[in-house]
Amino acid sequence: MNVWTPSLVEERLAEAAFVLKRLPEPRRQGYFSTWPAVLHSFGDKVGQEPKPMRVLPSPQAISRMEETLTWTACLEPVDGRIVWMKAHGERWKEICWSAGLHRSAAHQHWQFGLAVIALTLNKRRFNRNLSKQRVIELASGA
Repeated sequence: MNVWTPSLVEERLAEAAFVLKRLPEPRRQGYFSTWPAVLHSFGDKVGQEPKPMRVLPSPQAISRMEETLTWTACLEPVDGRIVWMKAHGERWKEICWSAGLHRSAAHQHWQFGLAVIALTLNKRRFNRNLSKQRVIELASGA
């Protein structure tokens, strides 16, 4: 990928969030159970919901996720939080409540964050004093 666009950045962030959800939960070292494993009979299992299968992500997906985690370092904390919350599939109502912004302002912060990441990945210089809308237009025209 030579040219990064905000939509490609959005897809990669969404993939990274999905990979993070699929990783196994960390376990504390040094703790173990001395209880024997419980063997359930067929009668015990009859009304239970099946456990969801947990498919572990591939090593390539984990590598892409690790690379993606560093992308929000160049953003303001509010923009980074909004970008990650949207990547995790949060609803705009929750994002607005968390950031303390109106829907249109939160959407502009999200677009600005994606644009800054895309411009940074493309190694394009831009003036940090530009308006958010101008930076979004610069990234879209790349």
